[in-house]
Amino acid sequence: MSHLLHVISSPRGQRSASHEVANAFIEAWQAGEAGATLDTLDVWQTPLPEFDGVALGAKYAALEGRERTAEEKQAWDEIGALAARFQKADMIVFSVPMWNFGIPYRLKHLIDVVSQKDLLFSFDERGLQGLLTHTRAVTIAARGAPLGAAIEHQNAYIRSWCEMVGIREHDDVIIEKTLFGPQVDAQARRTARDEAVALAGKMRAGG
Repeated sequence: MSHLLHVISSPRGQRSASHEVANAFIEAWQAGEAGATLDTLDVWQTPLPEFDGVALGAKYAALEGRERTAEEKQAWDEIGALAARFQKADMIVFSVPMWNFGIPYRLKHLIDVVSQKDLLFSFDERGLQGLLTHTRAVTIAARGAPLGAAIEHQNAYIRSWCEMVGIREHDDVIIEKTLFGPQVDAQARRTARDEAVALAGKMRAGG
């Protein structure tokens, strides 16, 4: 049985191109995955722990080999519960609007919280070792205008994170020119939906 985690970073109520295309991908993927399960993690609706002094203390307790305080243990349990949703996933789909050439701050907050040693990666004298080696990722990215590589920090950031946590198979579907008027926007969405559905079909065929 396959398990998909959909990480939504478009604010609720927004007419989101990334969310629309991600849903098309997920529906196509589920159609060919009997018994597939879906976990939706909306960063705007999900409480995200503050990575403050207590959480930092919990992090460094393990690195320093000391026992966590009760407050630190509670903070780390909350972080571990979020990270477990990534650990469980065979597929992670990120639907990501572009904010100032990068990703929304709530998505960055989530990534900062869950990306911890012995949860999503480990390291030793050999270097950093990602733990999500069984997972595949798809980023559905929407942006108002085409961008050159020098200022593209949206897909590039997610790709770098995937490499850090051990995800080796990562596909992108990009929706561009969403701010070029209704007709251009509608065509961009149609093209991206078709691409997303085709990608899901390719994955089902073992591609």
